[in-house]
Amino acid sequence: MTSTPTRSAELRQSGPDEPAVPSAGTLGALGRRATAALSFRTIGAVYVWLLIAVLFSVWAPDTFPTATTVKQVLNGNAVAGLVALSVVLPLAARVFDLSVAYTMSLTSVLTAHFLVSSGLGPVTAIALAMGAALLVGVVNGLVVVVLRVDSFIATLATGALIQSLITMVTNDTSITGVQLLAKPFSSIAQLDAGGITLPVLYLLLAATAIWFLLEHTASGRRLYATGFNADAARLQGVRTDRLRFLTLVASALLSGFAGVVFAASVGSGSPSAGTPYLLSAYAAAFVGATQLRAGRFNAWGTVIAVLLLGTGITGLGLATSAQWATSLFTGSVLIVALVLTGGRIALPAVLRRRKPQHAAGSAADGPGTVSGEEVPR
Repeated sequence: MTSTPTRSAELRQSGPDEPAVPSAGTLGALGRRATAALSFRTIGAVYVWLLIAVLFSVWAPDTFPTATTVKQVLNGNAVAGLVALSVVLPLAARVFDLSVAYTMSLTSVLTAHFLVSSGLGPVTAIALAMGAALLVGVVNGLVVVVLRVDSFIATLATGALIQSLITMVTNDTSITGVQLLAKPFSSIAQLDAGGITLPVLYLLLAATAIWFLLEHTASGRRLYATGFNADAARLQGVRTDRLRFLTLVASALLSGFAGVVFAASVGSGSPSAGTPYLLSAYAAAFVGATQLRAGRFNAWGTVIAVLLLGTGITGLGLATSAQWATSLFTGSVLIVALVLTGGRIALPAVLRRRKPQHAAGSAADGPGTVSGEEVPR
């Protein structure tokens, strides 16, 4: 009886000087992976982003296709990116935090107030402002997690309370002073390298941290499990309430930091600093959920969406379009994103209804899995 030579034996017979040749199956798998990674379903926003850039390059050829515009898009949308990232973690756990805009305004105002009116140093002023942001996050967590109030209503109510505090401190008037324009406070946002300011670095660092948390830690998998099916995750031992509480705290801290950066960049504490960022933040988060990790809120997809929206808004400004065009553009992108996100999330259920054998395969994964992945305890 003869035996079939093993793969290692074949490699030994071929000699050490003959390189291993990838099989056709390996090349085909690599090609399929590359095609999937570059498909419109995976990075459609990138293609839309490029299309927008081309359209505005034709519409405003003298002002748009320049290095200055690239820097303007990056620098001008760094704060918006921080606010957008602040809602990614709560949304991943299916929690809405509508107080992020008010928290941003609060820290902007408090930092300016402590610097100008109280005469405190930058470090102390920022620490106190961030302490207020932390308090907002704790209050949101208590109301949503402990008192079981719907997050949409609870954080909207918290935002109203924050706005009343801002009005009490500022009388709806921006706080200005030379302390806000002087170093080292102004350097927080105005220090640059090659025309790229520090807030862009903050955005990249925040996105990297959130990406690592969601994609490469057990806590990230538990967070996604909480968002997909909180009851199932709870039965598997995941502390869903604690995760939701911590996401609201993290959201408040990141949006509060965005308020400090905003105050340093414009040199004033505005009582309405965060209001224009609320819609764009959720638009970017939902558009980001259609990118890279379809159906999941993720950091880098959100950054891509922020730059897409920023490019469109910057282009509209350079093309001297009507004032209402910016809101129309952002709202339209958000609606399209919601449609795409809903379709992406519902698609697996449709396939399971049409192909029952897939459900059987999913059941084989066991009760401790979410989307084919084991939920860590």
